[in-house]
Amino acid sequence: MGNLEKTIANAFLEMAQGLESGSYGPRPRIALTGMGSEHGEENAMAAARMAAARGVDVYYIGTLEAEGVTTVKVANEDEGHKKMEALVEQGQVDGAVTMHFPFPIGVSTVGRAVTPARGREMFIANTTGTSSSDRIEGMIKNAVYGIITAKACGVQNPTVGILNVDGARQTEMALNQLKDGGYNFTWATSARADGGAVLRGNDVLQGTPDVLVTDSLTGNVLIKMLSAYTTGGSFEATGYGYGPGIGKDYNKLILIISRASGAPLIANALEYAAQLVRGKVFQVAEREFALAEKAGLSKILEARKAAAKPAAQEEAVKAPPAEPVTASIPGIEVMDLEDAVQALWKAGIYAESGMGCTGPLVMMSQANLEKASEILKSAGFIG
Repeated sequence: MGNLEKTIANAFLEMAQGLESGSYGPRPRIALTGMGSEHGEENAMAAARMAAARGVDVYYIGTLEAEGVTTVKVANEDEGHKKMEALVEQGQVDGAVTMHFPFPIGVSTVGRAVTPARGREMFIANTTGTSSSDRIEGMIKNAVYGIITAKACGVQNPTVGILNVDGARQTEMALNQLKDGGYNFTWATSARADGGAVLRGNDVLQGTPDVLVTDSLTGNVLIKMLSAYTTGGSFEATGYGYGPGIGKDYNKLILIISRASGAPLIANALEYAAQLVRGKVFQVAEREFALAEKAGLSKILEARKAAAKPAAQEEAVKAPPAEPVTASIPGIEVMDLEDAVQALWKAGIYAESGMGCTGPLVMMSQANLEKASEILKSAGFIG
């Protein structure tokens, strides 16, 4: 076939793929490092072939070859990783999928899972990397990172929920401040009877939010379990992997998979990368970071740091006379629970800490409930 015939054939192929996927223009070029997988190179090449059939130009970095896939030959895993970085840096590919990558602090990955109860897709923000050395600041940033990724994948108004982990309530308060400042997003509502944007394990299984906010370590466990719960853990069979590294002013499209990832998941990860290319993820990121900053993101983060103080610096307070505690206030971080009790003692209100089915509680008499709520809200323990 001559060059003219190849050009015409490629043009018709792109048109056909555009009709099928709703996307037009050149096929995204995505590199895949195939060496280092616990399931062998054949597993990675099988994924490359699947993704190529779905409209991705796959640059397979390894030793194997296959029709429809461009192979970049390397001798070993280390050489393959260096080659991948060079291809991304030089713009020879639009992005890459790999099994590990040293993201800088401030950049972390947004995973994408298919939840088991209802087959819903859910973005998990985040799953690897470190958005911040401060846990709560990291979770606040993760929410923005998750929104960016979901929007780049075509979810125009993603709903956001926060997993009920340490820092969830403070994250919720900060994100409400951001929302009040003009950063527009929609809270998800828990499927449990008590509702709210702080979500439980049931919501993870059901895929209640489009974006589930958590810390990276918890997110890493969740994405592994949702990917491999049907296989006993040794083969990640479903979902899209650990996702792209997102961060302010970061513009390398690198997506993470695991050494335990199976061919179906890796193929999805390659398609995930292609979606992000077509969705212009870095343009979306630039816009969303600007909107969040305009809504006061930096000021909110600075105020949160200034308000944080070690409990050991607080003067010990003697408990008022004990009385029956028949009322309770939820929504307080477990690490702040005793500080909240001490704040009420200081105001002359007897209180105790406790743990309900929805999380930590501060308990007091019904008569003191309203006053206690005002004190804890003023001190920043609740929103």
